[in-house]
Amino acid sequence: MEVLKTELEKLIAKENIRYNEPMSKHTSFKTGGNAEVYVIVKTEEQIKKILELCNRNNIPLYIIGNGSNLLISDEGIKGITLKIEIDNIEIREIDKNQVIVTAGAGVKIMGLAQMLKERQITGFEELAGIPGTIGGANRMNAGAYGKEMKDIIIETRCIDKNGKIKILNNEMQKLTYRESIFKNDKYIILETKLRLSKGNKKDIEEKMQNYLNQRKEKQPLDCPSAGSTFKRGEDFVTAQLIDECGLKGYSIGGAKISEKHAGFIINKGNATSKDILDLIEYTKKKVYEKFKIKIEEEIEIIGIDK
Repeated sequence: MEVLKTELEKLIAKENIRYNEPMSKHTSFKTGGNAEVYVIVKTEEQIKKILELCNRNNIPLYIIGNGSNLLISDEGIKGITLKIEIDNIEIREIDKNQVIVTAGAGVKIMGLAQMLKERQITGFEELAGIPGTIGGANRMNAGAYGKEMKDIIIETRCIDKNGKIKILNNEMQKLTYRESIFKNDKYIILETKLRLSKGNKKDIEEKMQNYLNQRKEKQPLDCPSAGSTFKRGEDFVTAQLIDECGLKGYSIGGAKISEKHAGFIINKGNATSKDILDLIEYTKKKVYEKFKIKIEEEIEIIGIDK
């Protein structure tokens, strides 16, 4: 560790490196053990240097954004956990209607949505309430209210594990329901280019408010969670199946299936990651027993062997 520490502190400012950092501070579930080394990077060059360091010393590397779709082991994460805070935004008007927006991987979805509203740019309203970053949303092809990232992505600038820059167009990213080529961890997202349109600020504001009201009404936004825990099915509504199993309000330890929305597992305040994982597995088992349907989690799990 001392050798790694010395090398790392030559590459990254000390204030952006933390040792044995509690990941409960960096995930929306508010659970998880310590990251052995937690590093905040703000530039492409810094990522390249970290990749070289990890490759040279055979150090495991994990990438996180806003931690809003993650369940991290109570045992924590070995190696380096890299939080990407590349936050550049470029807005280019192509003509009277079309707008190209380039956003760094660390740009927060909610902040970008507000900026686009002020600039009267439409096409992003449905995604405005997603509590993640552009990089995370691109990686999992996030979506809401009938709109997915794949509907607006033009291309993504990324870096492979050998430090080579790649530009992947929409098709190359294999964007399907909550999936993309990035989930195989061969590439780290640097920035994403989006195709949007000129709009009217009042209309954009009304749409965003309408979607926000729907979220508040239907989702347990007052409790720590990772959003929707389970993927929807092709021909079934997962939350409905869970509800029909009588699982709303069911708890294991500090983890509970929300009474407001059965698709959400929440942290009542004292949950461990094991509580949450046990509840996920219990829910999957009960749904299969009743309906003979296998449901899948939507969240990403780090450091836990299932």
